[in-house]
Amino acid sequence: GARRWIARIMLTWGLLAAGMMFVRTPMHFYVMRLLLGAAEAGFFPGVIYYLTLWIPAHHRGRAIGGFYIAGPLSSAAMGAVAGGLLGLQGRLGLAGWQWLFLVEGLPAVLAGVVFLFCLPDHPEGISWLSVAEKQWLAARLAADRALATTPGEHNVLRALLDPRVLAFAGANFLLLGSYYAFNLSAPAVLQAATHLSAGQIGGFVAVGGLTGAAAMYLNARHSDLRGERYLHLVAPLLLQAAAFAVMATTHSPPLFVGAYLVLLTANWGAAAVFWLAPSEILDPRSVAVAVAAIGGFGQLGSFVMPYAWGLAKDATGDFHAGIAALIAPYLVAAAIVLVLRQGHRRRLLAAA
Repeated sequence: GARRWIARIMLTWGLLAAGMMFVRTPMHFYVMRLLLGAAEAGFFPGVIYYLTLWIPAHHRGRAIGGFYIAGPLSSAAMGAVAGGLLGLQGRLGLAGWQWLFLVEGLPAVLAGVVFLFCLPDHPEGISWLSVAEKQWLAARLAADRALATTPGEHNVLRALLDPRVLAFAGANFLLLGSYYAFNLSAPAVLQAATHLSAGQIGGFVAVGGLTGAAAMYLNARHSDLRGERYLHLVAPLLLQAAAFAVMATTHSPPLFVGAYLVLLTANWGAAAVFWLAPSEILDPRSVAVAVAAIGGFGQLGSFVMPYAWGLAKDATGDFHAGIAALIAPYLVAAAIVLVLRQGHRRRLLAAA
């Protein structure tokens, strides 16, 4: 069940994240990062699947946004406290970076224990909904399943080879790859462009987390109210392409920082709705494996594109070529989503 799996992931991920404090050599680092990624891999598909067991489609944007909003809020929190944790250098015999990993990992371990014993598996087994409320919820979820698929259609291989799943996987490859290519070097990029201190850059990261959280909530809510997912994804993708265009061409530090904040805000706004369409076009039994496939292919982009970013940096000596190159993936991803939207509209018209 999702409860045990999510709890297991949080426990192992938290222990490994805290265990990064013991890294001493490059090989230690590579092994721990590999184990960390493997431990985390099933978390997001599991959560999306879990929410489909509870939340009807027209309320799911706010639910997924409410869950996902922890991402930008954590960026804001860690951006604000990372400098202080690094300043604990020497306390209890630990370096500042060791304190950073310790504080990062232990809360996940504690939350994993809470999830294991407190998270209900499904609506039928809880006492805080009445019988009528449970019946209403079951009817709404059944209606959503009927729109997404036909009885007996569930097949894991078919879900993996569904053209819509493959298209979303391609879009996620471009988006995650581009975001991580930039974000892994973002502090260095900001420092090179603005000559700000590490504490000041952490402050901007925190601000971007707060504006990103607001964008997630507003975009997810508006998407639910309008019953539309695709244009709510395209708009922030185009904003991110525009932000990279500004960063690639400007020599003004304030304008560069402003574009960076737009980039962070739009990234989280897109994340709020990206997973809504896949969860609504497939049988719920196929959602977890489809989301895992889409997410897994995206993580492949998280390896390939940062590597290409590093090659561009080595070849040119600065970050400008890499920043300019990241405009195209967002435009291509937006085009993919628009094509998916056209197909979705045709299917709805045919069903009507």
